[in-house]
Amino acid sequence: MTDKPKVGVYICHCGINISSTVDVEAVEEFALKLPSVKVARTYSYMCSDPGQALIKEDIKEQGLNRIVVASCSPRMHEPTFRKAIQEAGLNPYFLEMANIREQCSWVHEETEEATAKAKKLITASVAKVRLLEALEAKEVDAEPAALVIGAGIAGIQAALDIADAGFKTYLVEKTPSVGGRMAQLDKTFPTLDCSACILTPKMVDCASHPNIELLSYSEVEEIGGYIGNFDVKVRKKARYVDFDKCTGCGECAAECRVANRIPNEFDQGMGKRSAIYLPFPQAVPAKYTIDPENCLYLSKGKCGKSPKCQDVCGAEAINFEQEDEIVEFKVGAIIVATGFDPFDASRKPEYGYDDYPNVITGMEMERLVSASGPTGGKVMISNGEEEIEPKEIAFIKCVGSRDESVGNEYCSRVCCMYTAKQAHLIRDKLPDANIRIYYMDVRAFGKGYEEFYDRVRRENVRYIRGNPSEIFKRGNKLVVKAENTLTSTPVEDEVDMVVLGVGLEPRAEMRKVMDLLRLSQSPDKFFLEAHPKLRPVDTATDGVFLAGCCQGPKDIPDTVAQAKGAASSALIPLARGKVTIDAQVAEVNEATCRGCGFCVEICPYTAIEMTTVNRFGHEVEVARVNEALCKGCGSCSAACLSDSIQPKSFRDRQILPQIAALGVLK
Repeated sequence: MTDKPKVGVYICHCGINISSTVDVEAVEEFALKLPSVKVARTYSYMCSDPGQALIKEDIKEQGLNRIVVASCSPRMHEPTFRKAIQEAGLNPYFLEMANIREQCSWVHEETEEATAKAKKLITASVAKVRLLEALEAKEVDAEPAALVIGAGIAGIQAALDIADAGFKTYLVEKTPSVGGRMAQLDKTFPTLDCSACILTPKMVDCASHPNIELLSYSEVEEIGGYIGNFDVKVRKKARYVDFDKCTGCGECAAECRVANRIPNEFDQGMGKRSAIYLPFPQAVPAKYTIDPENCLYLSKGKCGKSPKCQDVCGAEAINFEQEDEIVEFKVGAIIVATGFDPFDASRKPEYGYDDYPNVITGMEMERLVSASGPTGGKVMISNGEEEIEPKEIAFIKCVGSRDESVGNEYCSRVCCMYTAKQAHLIRDKLPDANIRIYYMDVRAFGKGYEEFYDRVRRENVRYIRGNPSEIFKRGNKLVVKAENTLTSTPVEDEVDMVVLGVGLEPRAEMRKVMDLLRLSQSPDKFFLEAHPKLRPVDTATDGVFLAGCCQGPKDIPDTVAQAKGAASSALIPLARGKVTIDAQVAEVNEATCRGCGFCVEICPYTAIEMTTVNRFGHEVEVARVNEALCKGCGSCSAACLSDSIQPKSFRDRQILPQIAALGVLK
């Protein structure tokens, strides 16, 4: 410890967030009587420039060497006040925050009780701040490269922005082509731009950019290290086609012995492909891939006398001996842009998705109306007996969204608008069709969205407020059973086709990414951002950022905006060339460590490892902390059997007096 503690206590009104419930003047008077407290002040907004200036002046003029700020949560403004006291010449870790907003004023109604609790919280903070020690943050070099996981529109945009800034970017996509979900769309709302027309140039750009290394048909297998120095291992899956030799001519697919027999994932299973295939006409890279599960030669060991694809390939690009390849590299920052999955409509069995071929999802409708889709853009549907051109069409919105029964209470944001867009496209293709949309609410929140919704209604698309309870068959017709909640009348609506406006869900395989990067989920099961307002693209893992629908449902403009924000955040450590490592990390007392390894097992950040040291002439194993990886969470300290590992600023000798102060205060 340096000099005798001289504590300054600063109590924030936070407008009326705190002062409407807590008597801040009474708290100020109380704080002045606490041990070592030399100054206590209140201010309307302590985080403002005048509020920070107040603290700086007192540090210089009153000789304060410890600061307590009683305001909001440390998560919100601890960096702000650390910077302020550092500018005044004080070590930034001589700060303690008492949360009298979220943990006091916001959760109490009675002023007397809230004020008493605020006094307790400040007493505890003063007891701890007197015992804090000076800490120094460290800097480490940052690798000038980035990894982007997922090559939908979010990943493509983020990769292009980082690459355009002059940094090496590894873009990893698990499917054979970049493009993601946006590539499956026909038009985009509200401008009705051709999705492929605006996406394809970006797809080509990311494949040809000199600073982007595109790893399609690949998956990230392992990620180690920390911000600025991530070690990445990627598995490039065998295509069984020589990437450099393939010309993309397509003769192999035409001659495949199972040509046009395998459901095409890109067309949502509505179209067919061969075992050797190009996902869609505009695919990038335009290289064919062999599906090993459906290829007769790879799955059964024979394909007639010889594989026909190999026989007809003039470029001699087919190579059945090809094996997976592991690629390793280092990056300084990572962007996760893994996208979403459409809601599985079979989880709503009352809508008959698994039973009736003329009940389809919104994504299937996208492929049905697309000129590159399985029907060439012609709207034809089977009623179970024959292919027909539907005349009576019903859309049902909010399927799998805002629905507690399937565990999705959130709004998927895009369903209202893509349903309106598809109704418009069908009206264009089938001018005489009767189109109706069943809805709970219409949420047209974006630029030009309300105007587009009004346009669709004027095109004789009928909106019926009601959430259908059941779909069943009557002859060759589907019957939508619902209640019109505006007129309180029951409805049995006979139609030829039902389109389910399914919502957006987290990717099924997101658990693997969570484990790789130590990410968390929010209550809606999407990836959790560091702060919903101030750090919407950051995560709890430093150097890892979120872009697009992996963080939550959003439309294309918001996805692109977030991707650009994630790229900007990722560029900060790359451009600086160094990253700062927080000083509040765990520390091992190697003299008392028993080498049990419990801390290694329990550390969620893999920040602790066992190492051999010489202790009194004997080689013994002890724990050692990688400070760049450690987040100071304290899990290791709780597990340690000998009290040999503790986080700095949260040592027992600092925390126990804080607890005692809470317990003895009357």
